[in-house]
Amino acid sequence: MEIIIRRATLQNIDVLMKWRMEVLHEVFSLSPETDTGMLEKSNRLYYEQSLPCDHHIACFACDGEEIVGCGGICIYQEMPSPDNPTGWCGYLMNIYTTRFYRNRGIGKKTVQWLVEQARQRGITKVYLETSDSARGMYLGMGFEAMPDLMRLTENC
Repeated sequence: MEIIIRRATLQNIDVLMKWRMEVLHEVFSLSPETDTGMLEKSNRLYYEQSLPCDHHIACFACDGEEIVGCGGICIYQEMPSPDNPTGWCGYLMNIYTTRFYRNRGIGKKTVQWLVEQARQRGITKVYLETSDSARGMYLGMGFEAMPDLMRLTENC
């Protein structure tokens, strides 16, 4: 098995959408009966707007011609600070490997590829959210938990 990471483009939007919806169903435990029409429309629009201008870089992990995983990094700018003078950040998302291929280093290879894409753009601040099952992989790659981070849980 030789896993190759391949960049996804707008030409792959239908495949990207299939994978994005699979990830959302698993991560959020959505039932097959859940109406995801609006969510799909919003995600498609996000890809259509963000992929051409490099505000999102998506990729597939491939075993030969078969796609066995995916990932993405959202590129955005926050206010510059001493720890990030340019203000440019990367937010890893949608890191996913099919069940059969898990625990073979594919997620790690996907993350490494995406982090390298950020580095090539001069981005040194990369964030992510993780599941408990992937936490060890990220810690082993040098990511650290951020104890001071908070999130508003009510709608604004």
